[in-house]
Amino acid sequence: MAIIKKFRIKSFKNQNTIIEFKDVSLSYGNRLILDNINFKINEGQIFGMLGPNGVGKSTIFNLITGLVSPRNGKIIISGEEVSKYPIYLRTKKFKIGYVPQYGGYFNDLSLIDNLKAISEVVIDNENVRIERINYLLSKFELENLKDIKAKLLSGGQKKKLVIALSLLSEPKLLLLDECFAALDVLTIKMLQEIIVNLQQENNITICICDHQARDLLACVDVAMILSNGKVIAQDNPSNLVKNITAKNAYFGDNFKFN
Repeated sequence: MAIIKKFRIKSFKNQNTIIEFKDVSLSYGNRLILDNINFKINEGQIFGMLGPNGVGKSTIFNLITGLVSPRNGKIIISGEEVSKYPIYLRTKKFKIGYVPQYGGYFNDLSLIDNLKAISEVVIDNENVRIERINYLLSKFELENLKDIKAKLLSGGQKKKLVIALSLLSEPKLLLLDECFAALDVLTIKMLQEIIVNLQQENNITICICDHQARDLLACVDVAMILSNGKVIAQDNPSNLVKNITAKNAYFGDNFKFN
């Protein structure tokens, strides 16, 4: 697949950091998942996380949203340490949107009723709710599907719906968990274009974790590799695939990107 990102942000003028992990560790029982990891995500960046199954990519999302708490270390969002904030306050205060790998919608509700249901939770003003829903229907070309039950939509249409639901609250930070999994080539390309457009047109900071390395690297500015609880490499896609440590731990010798 051709790289669909026409440019990559190599440096940020304001260098504002929206997410920072400082010496964060987390264990499940006796199993160490994250071992004193450190990384930053800059405002306006598309940031990718790669690594084998069970390495802690989704766990990092759970730490950001507050679903789990670190054993030690600090998680800083927009300059503020967030351990005191529960899930509902954290996502609202710091405007975090989340797109899960599976589900994220009501099966038996129509597409439009899904949008209405979530909008009533995140938007107080009825006129603003209607305006936002109409905007998202148009943006994702969902008008003709609005009366179809969510469970009857195609995989790509469901993904569009879940992203639209996550954007109802106008997040500043969007987390995409395994967003390319089980999608066909054309749907993946469509999703890549959506991600890049969200950055360019809406100035949303986006963090993606996935196993589909080529698909992820095609649309991110920076990516990091996790292995054995550590961040072992971080760079722009072109440099990352040449990194010896990243090759040995994740990509292998035969991985081709361009």
